Amino acid sequence: MKISTKGRYASRVMLDLAINSTGEPVRLKDIANRQDISEKYLEQIISILNRAGYVKSIRGAHGGYMLARKPEEYTIGMILRLTEGSLAPVECLEENAVRCDRKTGCATNYVWEKLYEAINEVVDNITIADLVEIEKKMMVCDYVI
Repeated sequence: MKISTKGRYASRVMLDLAINSTGEPVRLKDIANRQDISEKYLEQIISILNRAGYVKSIRGAHGGYMLARKPEEYTIGMILRLTEGSLAPVECLEENAVRCDRKTGCATNYVWEKLYEAINEVVDNITIADLVEIEKKMMVCDYVI
């Protein structure tokens, strides 16, 4: 399984909004510049996040985007499932998969189930708030005089 740019960029957008939250909306242009993402592509991603209720848009001259909830309420798993769909490493583990006749006698299925459990364990236990803290620590370590 490979995470697409849409999933990676959506995670970065949510992190950017959390880090740059001042109570005022953050302009899409500013996010695009900071994250080095095309503004056109960012519009598509922010639209997905907006429709899902993860961000709210504020119109007008001082408009932009804000997180709809607190950073600790968003997991990376939520964002990836929204942008990527299933995180299952193989089709037979997907939610609406066609029943596989080999599943009960398939030893390799054990590997795919363990991999899927591990993926979910990681992405469902890292929040945007966690990433904000990691980012802050990285900024402190990157300080140069």
